[in-house]
This record gives sequence, structure tokens and C-alpha cells, in this order.
Amino acid sequence: MDIKVALAFIASFVTVLVVTPLVMKLAIKIGAVDKPNYRKVHSKLMPRLGGLAIFIGVIIGYFVSGLYNERMKGIIVGALIIVILGILDDKYELSAKIKFLVQIGAASIVVSTGLTIDFIQVPFFDKIELGWMAIPITILWIVGITNAINLIDGLDGLAAGISIIGISTIAIMAGAYNKVMILSLAVILIGSILAFLFYNFHPAKIFMGDTGALFLGYSISILSLLGLYKSVTLFSFIIPIIILGVPIFDTFFAIIRRIVNKMPISSPDKSHLHHRLMAIGLSHRQTVLVIYGFGIIFAISALLLKSTTLWGSLLIIFGLIIISGLVAEIVGLVSDKYRPLLRFYKKVFGKQ
Repeated sequence: MDIKVALAFIASFVTVLVVTPLVMKLAIKIGAVDKPNYRKVHSKLMPRLGGLAIFIGVIIGYFVSGLYNERMKGIIVGALIIVILGILDDKYELSAKIKFLVQIGAASIVVSTGLTIDFIQVPFFDKIELGWMAIPITILWIVGITNAINLIDGLDGLAAGISIIGISTIAIMAGAYNKVMILSLAVILIGSILAFLFYNFHPAKIFMGDTGALFLGYSISILSLLGLYKSVTLFSFIIPIIILGVPIFDTFFAIIRRIVNKMPISSPDKSHLHHRLMAIGLSHRQTVLVIYGFGIIFAISALLLKSTTLWGSLLIIFGLIIISGLVAEIVGLVSDKYRPLLRFYKKVFGKQ
């Protein structure tokens, strides 16, 4: 690893260690706090805004690494917009509509710099030129992944740990293909998040809030987009989705759960993956570690997908779908009665 990248990691790590206690005091002073309610696991008032500390660490790492020499103006402006949005949301709890519109604005700035996916190469077929659709698809990609980390930010250290696993996977791929800028950004992010985990792992002293969740989601979307820049094969397009397998898995089954139970899709509940794991008897820490393990399985699958054959890729994707379905049924992620795979297994093999 380049000495500048190593120094950037150390700089971002140390910065977040030093800055986070100050951000905790700031969050309490301005009222950016998370109040306990029936859906939340914590039982006392907690400072949010932890993402601001992560962002400050990334800024320091950015200058130490020398990345300021790269053409990243649109990406930086987009990041600033996302962080300001997160700070305002942590303080005032903005409506979903306002957040969505601002995220589209930030994504549009990135796309205006020319950072888009222009075509997809599908196995057995010619490449598909996206044409004018490249712009809305890229915006949708950025906005969708920006919100992904927010979906699992329900337990101490969960979103931070899953982010580290996902970004580390991107860093390994970037290193293997000599993508220096992507590797540098990924390492800086890892250093910042790792230091934040000292304060955020159970029992947490501060939450990352929307400032952190949105910024990390945005960062992952940009890292993956830089890796897919202009052209992409169908399976490499799937890789970032697999890297974010845990939040996508949880969201997918939340939608199924609400459809099955005839509830509005946007309706909140206490049946997400971490809720269900705790309901079957796991402790707070055990639940987080189990989900980390689940995230590592997705990460390893993404790495294998990058280097295997077409049929190997199909087998990996099929295996992930089956494993995800079984996990969802075993923990009752949809409902205790929704178990089609387990019923099929029992019918075929005659076993409980």
C-alpha cells in the first residue's frame, strides 16, 4: 500500500477518535438527540450527529492522501449537500419528501460531471446502450444506495460495522485492479468508521444519525459508481448490490412482510432482522455480530462473483437467494406462518 494511503488511514482514524467527544457535546447542545420510543432498542436520550465526526475524519484523510489533486468537485459538493441534509435531519427530523428531493439534487450534481453508467453488457447478448436513460438510472443508483445504510441503523455499531465490511470489499477489489483513487477513498472511510466504532459499539455513547448513515450510503454509491464508470457487465452491476446484501435483504423482506400482513409498505414496525434475532433470544452484541457474519458472507460472495465464470456467478446468486430465504423463514422475518422453503423441504424430504 502507498505510504500516503497508510498515512491517510492513520490521520482519519486519529481525527475521529479526537473529534467524536466534541461532536457528542455539540449534539446535546443543539438538541440533535435520539429519543427512545416503542420501536427503538435504547432506553435513554442519545446524542446523534456522529456522522459529522466521520465526515471530518474523511476530510483530513482526503488532504493527507493527496486526493485533492483529483477531479472530484462534483463528488465533494454532493457529499457536502448530503452531510448538511443529515445534520438538519438529526436536529429537526425532516420529512421523507424533502430528504428525497435533496438527495436527487446531490446525485444530479454528481451526474452533471459525466460520472454515469452508459451501457450494460449482458451475457450471451450485445451491450445495451442506455442513452438518455443513463442519467436517471445513475441518479437512482446514487439515491438508492445512499438510503441503504439508513435501513439497518437500528442497533449500536450495526450500520458502522456493515459499512466497514462493504467498503473493505470494495477496497480489496480496487487494490486487485490497481484503482488507486477508489482504494484511497475506501481506506480513508474505513479509518474514520473504525475509530467511530470505539464510541458506537454496544453500549454506544453516540449514534451516527442520518448524518452518518446518509453520508456512508452516499460514499458507497460513489465508490461503486467509480468502479462501474461508463461501462459495466451485468454481474459487476450486481456486485455492489450483493455488498449491500444485508440492508437490501432486510428491506426486501420488510416489503414482503407488509404485503402479506396487508399493511402500508411505509408503515414502521419491530420485525426487522435485528428485532427478530433479539426476539429469539440473542443479546444486543450477539445480534450485531451475527449480522456482521451475514454481511461477511455477502462480501465473500461478491469477491467470488468478480473472479468466477458465468455459471459460477449464477450458482453464487442462486445460493445467496436460497440462504437469504431460509434465514428469513427461520427467524420469522415475514411471519411465523410464512415458510414456503421450509415447507417444500419438509414435503420433499419428509423431515421437520
